[in-house]
Amino acid sequence: MAGAASRDKLVSTREAILRGALTVVGEHGVGGLTNRRIVAAAGVSLGTLTYHFPSQTALLREAMLLFVEEETAKLGAIVDGYRSAGLTVEAAASVVEHVIAQLPFGADELGAHELYLQSARDPELHEASSRCFAAYDELAVTILSALGVPDPARLAGPVVALIAGLQLRRLATGETDTPVAEPLMMLIRGA
Repeated sequence: MAGAASRDKLVSTREAILRGALTVVGEHGVGGLTNRRIVAAAGVSLGTLTYHFPSQTALLREAMLLFVEEETAKLGAIVDGYRSAGLTVEAAASVVEHVIAQLPFGADELGAHELYLQSARDPELHEASSRCFAAYDELAVTILSALGVPDPARLAGPVVALIAGLQLRRLATGETDTPVAEPLMMLIRGA
């Protein structure tokens, strides 16, 4: 039993560090990511940080993957809730718009966007970033398939790009009423 408790504590500590890193990156950018800020945000010691993550790149990679894993699980659960409702493509686009409007945009979400940009500068983060977008694409394929959209795999990348771009616009401008349903329908109908 002590082994399981120790494993749970290690997982909890790692997660606290990852969340702390996302918060710091969201508040200060990747350039403002320091060990002192991370340990303060995570509530751990400096030794604990370096024990779990020997490099900043490893920490950033795992933080990005944690964020996307949780976000795709949350969005996937929403999709599952509507799957049996037999929505039309138009109704589904409205649901997507509503869901996006409800998504929080705090330091963690801003941190994830910062990490995507950092992955363009750091080849060691490319693989993690690719895994993140593959998860979004897979979720889009699932949704588009459930809606009966032809060739969902071909359309998934552009749908993800449209939604990510609109989220980035919302984040950068503070606009909360950025329409999603209409551009999404234009993209799907144009395909």
